[in-house]
Amino acid sequence: MVTTRTPDSTRRSERSRRAIFDAALELIGEVGYDKLTIEGIAARAGVGKQTIYRWWPSKAAVLLDAFLAEAGDEEVVLPDTGDLAADLKLVLRASVDEFNDPKFEAPYRALAVAGANDPELSEPFVNRLQETGHQAYVNRLRRAQEAGQVAEDVDLRIATEMLLGPFFQRWLMRTVPLTHEFTDTLVDMLLRAVAPR
Repeated sequence: MVTTRTPDSTRRSERSRRAIFDAALELIGEVGYDKLTIEGIAARAGVGKQTIYRWWPSKAAVLLDAFLAEAGDEEVVLPDTGDLAADLKLVLRASVDEFNDPKFEAPYRALAVAGANDPELSEPFVNRLQETGHQAYVNRLRRAQEAGQVAEDVDLRIATEMLLGPFFQRWLMRTVPLTHEFTDTLVDMLLRAVAPR
């Protein structure tokens, strides 16, 4: 007697979802956000476009979920060796390398630009991507404040924005190259500004 196994729709759905994510991340690097289409993602992933529309309302939503799946859900925690300058420089140097890597740069830049024009995308982009990173810096600065390395009256959120704002501005606008030397200087300037008097 021959028995047939019922297809596992969960496994099939997960395979399709992974193929869609891979296709979106590959295509954004190849064609850019403006030329990225649901049809193109579907063709590359080997699924029907109706499959994509069943799960996502737009190419931006697909790209956001693909990027988040690639990044993972782990909590972001900055190192704490007791040397605030060294810890911040280490993390920002790694961020420079990541933001200059085309595999990261293309989808993140596309999401940042699309989010600026699309309020529905902007909220999850900020809340699920940017805010977790910002909060990690606030937490590290708070520990430094508790250790007496940062003045008690410093607004840690503003201090974080003083550090990361120029980083994102330089990267997003491509005014000049994003380098380790630049981020080292940012850290030194910030720490002079927030040091106890």
